[in-house]
Order: sequence, then C-alpha cells, then structure tokens
Amino acid sequence: MIRIRVLFVCLGNICRSPAAEGAFKHIVNSSKLGEMFEIDSAGTGDYHIGELPHEITRGVARKRGIVLDHKARQFRSSDFSRFDYIIVMDDSNYRNVIALASDETEKDKVVKFRQFERESSGTPDVPDPYFGGLEGFENVQDIVLRSSEGLLDWIQKKHAGLFQS
Repeated sequence: MIRIRVLFVCLGNICRSPAAEGAFKHIVNSSKLGEMFEIDSAGTGDYHIGELPHEITRGVARKRGIVLDHKARQFRSSDFSRFDYIIVMDDSNYRNVIALASDETEKDKVVKFRQFERESSGTPDVPDPYFGGLEGFENVQDIVLRSSEGLLDWIQKKHAGLFQS
C-alpha cells in the first residue's frame, strides 16, 4: 500500500509539532485512513531530543482523547527524502527547514500548517505556547485540530485516486 508521509516541524518538538502530529493522527484514524499514512514530528533545534512532549501539551491533548507519546528529535536533511509533506508551524521554522533543502523539489514539500486551518483568523503562524500558560496550550490544540481537518481534506484532493473505494 502506498503511504503518504507527513512530518510536522516546530522549534523544540515538545509543544506544537507533537500536538499537530497527535491531532493529525487522531483525525486520520477517526476517518479510518491510518494505514495510508506515516506521521511524525521533529524540531529544528536540538534542545529536547529524547524528551516526551511538554506536560501541559500532553494534558491538553489527553482531554481531547489524544495520547502524545512521541520522543523529540531534530529535523535532518534526510527527512526531505523520507517525507512527502513537511508541515511547519511558523516563519522561523519555515526558514530553518528551507535552508536545509538542496533543491526546489525539497523546498516544495515545505508548507505552513495554519494555511489549512478551518475558520482561520488569518494569522499565518501557530503560536508557541511554551511561555503562555494553559490558555496558550489550549489555543494551540484547537488550532492544530482545525488545521489537521483542512490538511487531510487537501491531501485527499491531491491524491484523490488513492482514496477512492
């Protein structure tokens, strides 16, 4: 079976990108499409390698029925060949990932996550909740859930032949 490979990227891989990974897996599995996807996350920085997602990130996700057990890792150039889509959380992550791309094909894989958000506020970045308290983490979880729905719709349209029964 052909698998669509999606990688979510933020700075430290303990807040936004694991929340996005978990939300997207949740949406994909709820749609009975889990076997068609490989979903992962990474950070552009090396600050938290091997750590679980932030405690509040895990708690906020758990309240929505999403378990986050990913161990943080750093984005590497080989991710361009491993993944079909590299979904970044903000401008800084975008610039950092694009800087590692070796050609236009790799650059074309990189897109900002919030462009898929349903009911978007028009803000292009997923805000970093790290210093924002519980409300910031709740807001990010809502954003990544809405954006995950839009991302799945977009992927299904791009790969319509794979999703026909």
